Amino acid sequence: MNIHESAEDYLEAIMMLQEEKGYVRSVDIAAHLNVTKPSVSFAMKRLRENGYIVMDEENLITLTEQGEAIAHRVYERHKVLASFFVQIGVDPATAREDACKIEHDISEKTFEAIKAQLN
Repeated sequence: MNIHESAEDYLEAIMMLQEEKGYVRSVDIAAHLNVTKPSVSFAMKRLRENGYIVMDEENLITLTEQGEAIAHRVYERHKVLASFFVQIGVDPATAREDACKIEHDISEKTFEAIKAQLN
């Protein structure tokens, strides 16, 4: 699964919005990620072409099995890292921001070690 960081962010946002609202539209993604609607349109086109999402006739966005697997992996990393940072004394807002930066680049070995520390 070799995918760009920005695509991972979009897939993660789709998963989070789906959990929160029960549906996802491009405008919701734009607001969530603080990006322009044209940027979201371009990204959705690429994600659709690569088989990570589908859009229905009402333009509601759904993750495919492949897209959901990537989103779940990134979202899990985000939650675990943010929790770890809070446990070591980082304020929650900074912990979430830093988790967003690190979730894409941390090795699986280091991530698993952090997970083990939390358990």
